[in-house]
Amino acid sequence: MYRSALLSRRATVVVTATSAVAALALIPAGAALAAPSATACESRTNNTVSRLLDCVDADGAMEHLEALQSIADDNGGTRAAGLPGYEASVDYVVDTLDAAGWNVSIDEFPYTYVGPSTLTQLTPIQAEYPTGPFTGSGDGDVTAAVTPVDVQLTTPNANTSGCDAADFAGFPAGTIALIQRGTCTFGVKALNAEAAGAAGVIIFNAGDADTAARMDLIVGTLGGNDIVDIPVVGASYAQGQALAQAGSTANVFVPAPESRPQKNVIAELPGVNDDNVVMAGAHLDSVQAGPGINDNGSGSASLLEIAQQMSKVKPQNTVRLAWWGAEESGLIGSTQYVAGLTQEEKDRIALYLNFDMVASPNYIFMVYDGNESGFAAPVVVPDGSAAIETLFERYYTSVGQPYDDAEFSGRSDYQAFILNGIPAGGLFTGAEVVKSAEQEAIWGGTAGLSFDPCYHQACDTIDNVNEEALDVNIDAIALAVLAYSYSTETVNGVMGANVPGGLMLPDPAGPQQSWSAGGGGLDHDHEPTDLD
Repeated sequence: MYRSALLSRRATVVVTATSAVAALALIPAGAALAAPSATACESRTNNTVSRLLDCVDADGAMEHLEALQSIADDNGGTRAAGLPGYEASVDYVVDTLDAAGWNVSIDEFPYTYVGPSTLTQLTPIQAEYPTGPFTGSGDGDVTAAVTPVDVQLTTPNANTSGCDAADFAGFPAGTIALIQRGTCTFGVKALNAEAAGAAGVIIFNAGDADTAARMDLIVGTLGGNDIVDIPVVGASYAQGQALAQAGSTANVFVPAPESRPQKNVIAELPGVNDDNVVMAGAHLDSVQAGPGINDNGSGSASLLEIAQQMSKVKPQNTVRLAWWGAEESGLIGSTQYVAGLTQEEKDRIALYLNFDMVASPNYIFMVYDGNESGFAAPVVVPDGSAAIETLFERYYTSVGQPYDDAEFSGRSDYQAFILNGIPAGGLFTGAEVVKSAEQEAIWGGTAGLSFDPCYHQACDTIDNVNEEALDVNIDAIALAVLAYSYSTETVNGVMGANVPGGLMLPDPAGPQQSWSAGGGGLDHDHEPTDLD
């Protein structure tokens, strides 16, 4: 864990602006001279930027992270959807919000839980491999020969394994299809295998680059529930190589799925204009492998801390915060929530802010690239998203923190919102992508290691959180939520009110452009469907 003096408790330094952000009443907000006590923060109305940032800090968020860690410790080391640790996490969030005076509701949605699966190679070697079931897999206990399907076993490589029906020409029905990650979605690969008569499927990592993201165990989603009737599990590249040997046989086991409805937590702070809703969200669940304290306790705890410190604010626009369930299983909670809204309800949402992994131990600061200045987005970017990016960039510049673009990819809970034309933005400090020497020179940390070496692992504990990154980002999040709670004119044209006390921010310094290739670090795939 990296530790440093916490920024929120320092006197605020505001850099002179050379141009203004419209509708945010850009006048000096004044500097905080001393940090208020916790009691003072709880009793006063933190309705100015200086007041709110005096009270919001990483210490408060860490208290919530410690609670989430304790919940995981008491529930088998995980807070994954469908398991008791997630239900306890929901209870903790609800209790905290109720105590803070927010209007709290539970949004329940259907969820199919699949328990631990196994993958065992029987010949020509005997080995049991770590694995997991793909969302949308069928269940079953299959022992059979393994048939490689157009795999490439050299590094680097490029492959289209299982993407075309022709890849299965001559495939022996009743065997287990061994398919490699690459080019097309997992769902396409699995459906082609089932159509060819496969009794089960093993999808192993691509091995097209010498990085953990492309070599280690990969488990994803086939694109929904009940996609195929045969069991589908994941494997690493090295395991794929072993399973591809001549004479290979294996056992694949995926238990029968269970219906275990899950919960999103929704909290509102009513505004004068209830027809203009400012939303911010973070997923609350972890993967089954670990407690998920950076991913995504960090985003969840940040929003809880901000909710507590904003509880007495009387905003112009209604503020709605969300803690999503089953994100790690394919963005299910947020997708179900948006799908359940009427068009009128969707039209009321001015914008959505997403915070998923904001305290990575080997961090860099990244902002979703809404103006596509660094990366062409693989999705349609709703109008207004670029303005959200600019606000975060101005904040980082105001506190002297370098930042970079993260691809506006839709690979987190903002996906359902942008697919419905709702402007979105967010922050990210990195997952399994490896930090470069250039990035080490800019942000510190260690080149050659992932931004989060414990991504989706048991070691994503309280010790996996960088408090310095958390403290910078929680202020950025708080500023954005407060600013938009008064006016979203720059995003959707709806006039609001001036931020009490004003807000002054400088022009953005500009992204560091530290990426030599696409992606912007947003290769973090929470049970992904498309993996190139």
